[in-house]
Amino acid sequence: MTAILQITDTHIVPDGNLVSGRLETSDALARLVERITSIGHQIGPIDAVLVSGDVSDDGSAESYARFKSLMAPLHLPIHVIPGNHDSRETMRAAFADQLPVSGPLNWCRKVGNVQLIGLDTLVEGHGYGTLAPETLVFLKDALSNADGSPVLLALHHPPFQSGIDFMDDIGLTNQSNLRDAIANHSGELRLVCGHIHCMVVTNIAGHIAMSAPSPCSTFASDFRGDAPAGYHTLEDGCMLHRHDDSFRSVRIGPTAGAGPYPF
Repeated sequence: MTAILQITDTHIVPDGNLVSGRLETSDALARLVERITSIGHQIGPIDAVLVSGDVSDDGSAESYARFKSLMAPLHLPIHVIPGNHDSRETMRAAFADQLPVSGPLNWCRKVGNVQLIGLDTLVEGHGYGTLAPETLVFLKDALSNADGSPVLLALHHPPFQSGIDFMDDIGLTNQSNLRDAIANHSGELRLVCGHIHCMVVTNIAGHIAMSAPSPCSTFASDFRGDAPAGYHTLEDGCMLHRHDDSFRSVRIGPTAGAGPYPF
């Protein structure tokens, strides 16, 4: 059994700052970490944490240091990819022990029996994301080298349309290139992403793809063309991806209600 915890869009800022003048994102992440720690006996051992972008809100060195401090109580290996709010070089320096020394922040790790692949979609200075040509080559090689292992493929920008127009406007620009890259992969593959701060599940080229919730805010499932652009101050949880004979992905909420009560 391999278990990988996915946390996304933490949007950490230096101490004393608020995101958009309103959100205290560090407290929200601390509460989620405490929640995960408190239910460890229920969900079982976790092998690693995947953080699927927007680790920081401002790309500062201080924010990455604060993020690492907030995550430390989990005592788990942490694997990060950049989102549109991150700074590639500052993130590279903050996570120098795991990220490549140059080029896009693409990586591949074997976690238990799962091949975990992280892709860089960051286009600095823009909200949208793109898979650069060298990233698509990296993905092709990583899938070829998976050697039959189940693959958990992570990127920040969703490789699908969410239906939330103002977020899709800053989505992944070359979704079709990713679809083509995985279409002929015959092994088990699950795609995971962030960016839209909510959970959406779909199918891409025969593979399940899903986005994860954010611990600090969410976007409404408002599919009107004139939906107001903006976030809601709803704290949410994370995803736990477990693999034994197949992938099973479970959302872990930020709180637990009273119970359990007998049927």
